[in-house]
Amino acid sequence: MNKPLCALIVVLTALGGCSTESRLYGDQPLVAKVENGMSKEQVQQIGGQPLSITDRTVEPGSCFDYKLVQAGHQQTFNVSFNNRGKVDHKSFMTCAEWSAVQQRAREPSHTTGGGGY
Repeated sequence: MNKPLCALIVVLTALGGCSTESRLYGDQPLVAKVENGMSKEQVQQIGGQPLSITDRTVEPGSCFDYKLVQAGHQQTFNVSFNNRGKVDHKSFMTCAEWSAVQQRAREPSHTTGGGGY
């Protein structure tokens, strides 16, 4: 399997549960208003101070962890920034989980694709 296809499969698998979260938390300001290209300051104006700020481990940049609350339920949410401090990703997982997805997507596939002869 080629690398881009493998990376796409890993990311889609990780994001597979996001449709339910989008329905439940879609009206939360961080989910509804944060868009790619926004600055860290703009994100904090919308979502307030994050629970944690970490440096990204796969791509240069940083990541904000938030916890969304809706009808007594809690959900993790991250906003990730490139090395210029602009949003390039947001998702219903922690920054550490997002980093792990990115890392797995970069790892070479160890399957032979054949019969092992």
